[in-house]
Amino acid sequence: MRADRLVATLLLMQSRGRVTAAELAGELEVSVATARRDLEALSAAGIPVYPQAGRGGGWSLVGGARTDLSGLSATEAQALFLLVGPAAAVSGEAKAALRKLVRALPQTFRADAEAAADATMIDPTRWGERDRRRPELVDLLQAAVVRRRKVRLTYAGSTRERTERLIDPWGLVDKDDIWYLIAGTERGQRTFRLDRIIAAEPTDQAAERPDDFTLAAAWEQVVGEVERRRSRTWATVIIEARFVPVLRTHFGRHCHADGELDHGRVRVRLAAPTPLDIARNLAGWGSMIEVVEPRSVQAELARIGAELAGRYAAER
Repeated sequence: MRADRLVATLLLMQSRGRVTAAELAGELEVSVATARRDLEALSAAGIPVYPQAGRGGGWSLVGGARTDLSGLSATEAQALFLLVGPAAAVSGEAKAALRKLVRALPQTFRADAEAAADATMIDPTRWGERDRRRPELVDLLQAAVVRRRKVRLTYAGSTRERTERLIDPWGLVDKDDIWYLIAGTERGQRTFRLDRIIAAEPTDQAAERPDDFTLAAAWEQVVGEVERRRSRTWATVIIEARFVPVLRTHFGRHCHADGELDHGRVRVRLAAPTPLDIARNLAGWGSMIEVVEPRSVQAELARIGAELAGRYAAER
């Protein structure tokens, strides 16, 4: 029995006052027998839910009992609103939800929670860039994930060849302003970039999702695989220690200081997909950086240097 379905049942009863098992089954897309078992489970768990037989009957909360967020501590409430607050600035739905959450909190927590909601805002646009807009597909795919409906995609892969496929949408991830859809396919779990989706059409077919699926774990697996591909070539370089933070901005997690040398220099390990990728990032440093190994990166740097010398020496 799913805890989220029991919570949905309780909130539905709270909003309507009284429901029948048939109405509940229709709302939650389960069988009438399952809805009835859920109602009985709530009653057995001590929730004041009871049935009324006869015409106009159904299941009700005793005395109009209501759920609240009184189980939260003051620090938990503040943490919740620190997270939700920035989203409310850009979403009408989030703002409405925030107001309802405030009313659900114990009176003594409300002032601090409202202050926490207004304490932070998020501006995802970098200096000099235009405002970033969320892709229109996000709302459509989010609805399909929540409703658990299959989606028919027209997708252009890295080779730009278009394919059509019927997928089970499992979750969406926004990473560095690029949106990804994690979905189930005939070949198992796959990740799709939203900017490569040509068309998406929700269907009425129920989507399947593994019982043990969690979006966080699935995304961690995706990130791990991508980072492994991004670190296929490693190089050892020597540079002044004060420049290591600059290298980290280019190579991220694939930049590791590997020991101090004389005259304030350090040995650093760098990684990228290919020797050329490393060389392109290091070429601008000139003689300020020394590539110890591998030879393939040294060769790419020599080639780039020769190209530049040949082009600009001829223009003197």
